[in-house]
Amino acid sequence: MQKILDAILADELDAVASLPVPDSYRAVTVHADEAEMFQGLPTKEKDPRKSLHVEQVATPELGPGEALVAVMASAINYNTVWTSIFEPVSTFSFLKRYGKTSPLTAKHDLPYHVVGSDLAGVVLRTGPGVNAWKPGDEVVAHCLSVELEHPDGHNDTMLDPEQRIWGFETNFGGLAELALVKANQLMPKPGHLTWEEAASPGLVNSTAYRQLVSRNGAAMKQGDVVLIWGASGGLGSYATQFALNGGATPVCVVSSQEKAELCRKMGAELIIDRSAEGYRFWQDEHNQDPKEWKRFGAKIRELTGGEDPDIVFEHPGRETFGASVYVAKRGGTIVTCASTSGFLHQYDNRYLWMNLKRIVGSHFANYREAWEANRLVAKGKIHPTVSKVYSMDDTGQAAYDVHRNAHQGKVGVLTLAPEEGLGVRDPEFRAAQLDQINRFRGE
Repeated sequence: MQKILDAILADELDAVASLPVPDSYRAVTVHADEAEMFQGLPTKEKDPRKSLHVEQVATPELGPGEALVAVMASAINYNTVWTSIFEPVSTFSFLKRYGKTSPLTAKHDLPYHVVGSDLAGVVLRTGPGVNAWKPGDEVVAHCLSVELEHPDGHNDTMLDPEQRIWGFETNFGGLAELALVKANQLMPKPGHLTWEEAASPGLVNSTAYRQLVSRNGAAMKQGDVVLIWGASGGLGSYATQFALNGGATPVCVVSSQEKAELCRKMGAELIIDRSAEGYRFWQDEHNQDPKEWKRFGAKIRELTGGEDPDIVFEHPGRETFGASVYVAKRGGTIVTCASTSGFLHQYDNRYLWMNLKRIVGSHFANYREAWEANRLVAKGKIHPTVSKVYSMDDTGQAAYDVHRNAHQGKVGVLTLAPEEGLGVRDPEFRAAQLDQINRFRGE
């Protein structure tokens, strides 16, 4: 592994094809025999630092259509947090089902799960049938793993019944020194970014693109008012950038003045600090408070000059969904991709059906959407939102911080890269983007 790293650091990328692939590598894992370790504890008390392990694992066999990547950096997403606390179910159920799909996928069904759904690195090997990529290519990976043997996937690959999220519903993820991906997950690494910056947008950038911009999501247009929950977070920070770039007006909902300032740095002007305003959408565990929905809607109208949101960008879920349905404009769209505060949503359906609103489910992105989202990063139209970078040995702490919402933007993890700041191929273009690239640093 050291020889592979030395070749990458020396910019001798053509040499990696001739270097032997190690039999094992260091990876961040969870263990099947620990899946019950947090049983009985409230979600907030479940600690990823206790369940995430950094250990040596065997290198998987490379199959047709696959690529083995030397991972220089990765990042933390909420799906890694969910995996680490075994909610809503243990991911080993996903791996067991996937392992039964074919002889090729049987290797995913292991007593450990290598986690992580982002990477930036260098292709080491490609399997039979791979022609678009070769050893030495600098790449990032999106996290859609799809078999494409069913007709439903050939209009939109996200509709394929064998669609999975790599590193969450498959094994051999990106929080490791090596990762196994399908070749159609690969995209060119933006040349002006460091390894850790390039690794961070993948999952959230592509998710926000489909959810907000794509016709498969909300199909945002110029002039739309877009309410964005968690607008300075890993997902919301990209939604805010897409809204601004697309001629829409973001209304950014945050939970502190520090997060409000980050939204202002991105160019947003309409901001609601929900903590300062004291919104309590639930009276108790079972009952919401419609008066708070109305107060929240009035605040939005105050900021927008009387307009309701054309689009509500939803991902908190249970805590906010009733308010989201209420405040969307007549004929508006609530588009949801997650439920970080709870999966069982409640809302007053009168405000949906009588006002002709729509709820749209959105999940990650297809290859084309992910490619377009990555292309915007490469062009400097969308920027990474890395606030902090951890070593691989500290991945448990990184996941713990995300679990507690003690982070801003995205949290990066160095895997093979020995330090931050490496991997830049276009320093001149980078210099012109540096202020935007570093907006979230130190936050």
